Amino acid sequence: MNYWLMKTEPDVFSIDDLKERGREPWDGVRNYEARNFMRDAMRPGDAVLFYHSNASPSAVVGIAEVGSDPYPDPTQFDESSDYYDAKATCAKPRWHMIEVAYVRHLARPVALSEIKANASLAEMALLKRSRLSVCPVKPEEFDEILRMADEEQP
Repeated sequence: MNYWLMKTEPDVFSIDDLKERGREPWDGVRNYEARNFMRDAMRPGDAVLFYHSNASPSAVVGIAEVGSDPYPDPTQFDESSDYYDAKATCAKPRWHMIEVAYVRHLARPVALSEIKANASLAEMALLKRSRLSVCPVKPEEFDEILRMADEEQP
């Protein structure tokens, strides 16, 4: 199993929205590195730290899991979409996505300031490549976030 952190702005799509829907396509990613993680490395059942960015405070707020194999993001072909890509074709899609499934809210959110203050998380991709909406998480980082949220270890 792999571990990931996925960012979303809560006023656009929140952990509560995911809980209500149960499962949701993670479309519109237009960063090649994040796309490559989704296309090449994410697999159903992988664990996801669900992160609210541009929030007060920005924080890990829940756990989700990868709910599908990767597939071409249909928004790249839709001329009315903000995520339309004129260079993408059905034969050669440029952008891929996965579905995300709700698991649970954390017992309490773990704020970015807490993550930054924790020396054992100093190398976390969230802190090194902060602009990525999808980034890998080491198993020990995942466990530390759960510990910080006062959660039982799986």
